[in-house]
Amino acid sequence: MRRVHLFLFLLLAACAHAAKTLDIYFVDVEGGQATLLDAPSGQSLLIDTGYAGFSGRDADRIAAAAKAAGVKHIDYLLITHFHDDHVGGVLNLLERLPVGTILDPGASAYPAPYTNAISKIEQAKGVHKVVAPGDKISVKGLDVTVVTAAGKHIEQGGQPNPNCAGIEPHKEGEGDETGENPQSAGIVADFGKFRFGDFGDITWNKELALLCPENRVGKLDLYLTTHHGGESSKAIWGLAPRVAIMNNGPRKGGDPAGWKVVTQSPGLEDLWQLHFALAGGRETNAPDPFIANVDERGTEFYLKVSASADGSFTVLNPRVKYSKVYAAK
Repeated sequence: MRRVHLFLFLLLAACAHAAKTLDIYFVDVEGGQATLLDAPSGQSLLIDTGYAGFSGRDADRIAAAAKAAGVKHIDYLLITHFHDDHVGGVLNLLERLPVGTILDPGASAYPAPYTNAISKIEQAKGVHKVVAPGDKISVKGLDVTVVTAAGKHIEQGGQPNPNCAGIEPHKEGEGDETGENPQSAGIVADFGKFRFGDFGDITWNKELALLCPENRVGKLDLYLTTHHGGESSKAIWGLAPRVAIMNNGPRKGGDPAGWKVVTQSPGLEDLWQLHFALAGGRETNAPDPFIANVDERGTEFYLKVSASADGSFTVLNPRVKYSKVYAAK
């Protein structure tokens, strides 16, 4: 009988282990980015740290999401690029959570606060590394690939993207093709059949280079909009995401043109937003249950995605305690 009980215990333990999910927390930093991946192995990857200032507001919100996830240590911190809404909160973060490895796309000169952050991490026996397209971020239990960095992209072949027809690159000097955004590091994280893509703030031309005429990324289940829901080309339709997350703020990102491009993506089941975008009105915002924060002030709710290796996943909006299940396909 004791052997039977032991067998049942081991079987239940194995089933519980097999049922672990990849949990992704899209933290409200009001128009920047802070995305926490909590892998089934217990390791974590944080992408960006939101803004500096605001009495450490964004670092506090990241720490709250980490506490909800049971994360006490950030194994990997990826800084996509060096705009303040992505890297600004790094020193505030280090006051709340230790970081093992810090990653970035490199720069001719780092901002002074970021240099200080690197020093603090290295003094604590952590690691700083510059990533390049094709590199892997070694989060146990996940396959995380860097697909863009420092203005370059992965060179692997892909499937023809029919949505590229008629899309012209911006001319030099047009749009936002200089500065930090086109240097963005972007990743794809695979967990079994589930795929998530986050490309930072890559620009129109860098998006075309990655996705046209061949889509070098493949299809995604979950897509984080670039530029906080700013205008992208129809090239992103080749990603065929089932669900998109828009990391906009009440007055930043979520512009109607970008919102329409994303929502018209063939096969898209839902768009979820971190904020109601004041510029768009009700016609170009998601329904209330799909928006984490609807007030301009006191907006601190995150969106949480829990994904299984079979490709199924659930999105939760804690503000209204609403969740939706997306079955495996």
